[in-house]
Amino acid sequence: MKFLLKIASGIDSFSEKTGTVISWLSLLMVLVTAFNAIARYASKYIGADFSSNAFIELQWYMFSAIFLLGACYTLKHGGHVRVDLVYNHVSARTRCWINLVGTILLLLPFCCLMIWASFPSVRSSWHVWEQSSDPGGLPRYPIKTLVPIAFIFLGAQGLSEMVKNIARLKGFLPLEEQVDADAGEVA
Repeated sequence: MKFLLKIASGIDSFSEKTGTVISWLSLLMVLVTAFNAIARYASKYIGADFSSNAFIELQWYMFSAIFLLGACYTLKHGGHVRVDLVYNHVSARTRCWINLVGTILLLLPFCCLMIWASFPSVRSSWHVWEQSSDPGGLPRYPIKTLVPIAFIFLGAQGLSEMVKNIARLKGFLPLEEQVDADAGEVA
């Protein structure tokens, strides 16, 4: 179990670093968005057009990357949506069981399905070096590649959560170490 907890800790560390990168990407997205808006309006007055479809698509790509790659960080911090009709009213041990069963029956199969379902589209996109149909647009194959990568990261974090819940149930970790997303702290 100690070996599995060490692997889980490594996955958690990776998810934390991903969250840090995503936070900086969020700032960059805001800056690109602001530049694009200013350039679009300034072009009316200076006669030169600094705005382009590439900037608009870059905004979309960064938003997609934030959403996709931020999922593992969000899972690690218990920020995903839960149906709290039962979850908040049961013991910490029962919450571990709910998390464990949900991870095994829902999260991991869904991640595998999304990796499998997205792979043909990604492969095809790379095969033809897919480009945006908009003039001056960006290549599409890099952003499509993020879909299976994101679900690999999310699945890995799911495995980490699974190991930690098993460790809690077996007494290797305290039950109180579970993240309470509503309070934003360890419960």
